[in-house]
Amino acid sequence: MKMLLTAEFPHEPFNTLVRTGKAGEVIARILETIKPEAAYFTEQDGKRGGIFVIDVQEPSDVPAFAEPFFLNFQADCKFRIAMSPDDLQKAGLQELGKKWA
Repeated sequence: MKMLLTAEFPHEPFNTLVRTGKAGEVIARILETIKPEAAYFTEQDGKRGGIFVIDVQEPSDVPAFAEPFFLNFQADCKFRIAMSPDDLQKAGLQELGKKWA
């Protein structure tokens, strides 16, 4: 299942990792491990953040995606299901609308 993983990095330990030159190395290792379909880095609520499009096969896969961010950056992670337009077409919105109207 395609999901959006958002990670919010607190200033520490990220600042220390930047100062020691290790932040990029750690991020590269995480990206190599989780193999996101897409990865974007941005600001989130005044903190560093990342948005990753990932493919989660089983619910038990979630820790493998989150733990690298938790353990290396003390990051907060959120997982959201992502639907393509085709996925939305398969959702049966018309039928749901009739059922719940």
